[in-house]
Parts: sequence; C-alpha cells; structure tokens
Amino acid sequence: MASVSYIEERDASGTVAEIYADIRKTFGIPVVPNMFKVMAHNPAYLQASWMRVKAVMGPGLLDRRTKEMIAVAVSATNGCDYCVRAHTGALRAMGTTDAELVELMAVVDLFSGFNKMTEGLLVESDLGR
Repeated sequence: MASVSYIEERDASGTVAEIYADIRKTFGIPVVPNMFKVMAHNPAYLQASWMRVKAVMGPGLLDRRTKEMIAVAVSATNGCDYCVRAHTGALRAMGTTDAELVELMAVVDLFSGFNKMTEGLLVESDLGR
C-alpha cells in the first residue's frame, strides 16, 4: 500500500483531470498509472513530471521500444519493481518475447557485475572518449 492516498480519476479536477486525460490518451491506456496518482497531491509536480515523460519517452532519435528497454534495465538495476512491471508491460504490448526479455536482463546482469568490479578495483578507463 502506498504511504499516501491515490488521487483517483473520479476525484480529479482542473489541471490534474486534464493531465490524467492526456496520460490516458498518450499511453493509449484506460487508466492512469498509480505513480501519477500519488504525484497529483502536488499538481505542479505532476505537470512537470508528465512533461518530462512526454519529452523523454516521446518521438526522438531512439525509438519507443529502445527507450522502454532502457527503462526496464535502469529500473531493474535500481530495484524498482513498479517500474520494471510497468515498462515490461509496455514492451509486452509491443510484442517483446520472453527470450528478448531474458536477453535484456542478461545484459543488465553482465554490466552490473562488470560495473561493480571496475568500480571496486578503481580500474581506469582506456576505451572510448
């Protein structure tokens, strides 16, 4: 259970209701994710956060599927079950298979370990710029 109440869609008004409608339309989903429902206690923060989501996850040089894969990888690394489930769900809706998800997590596993080893041993970078 969340430590603050959700502002449910039926209780939203004004700016919050407008943002909720935009979230449903943009994501093409029937309900507003709970993450936004807790942010709605501070409408200015909700609005700023939603604008960031649209700017980052919207059209750009990387396609949406790639962005969702990055979101899953970062969320898994940070231990955010909510975000792993949300972005895995988005990938599933895009047709991502079990094998692709396992391969994605294998990359996360490989580089999480390599990161810790090189950080722990203070290995200096000699590749890239």
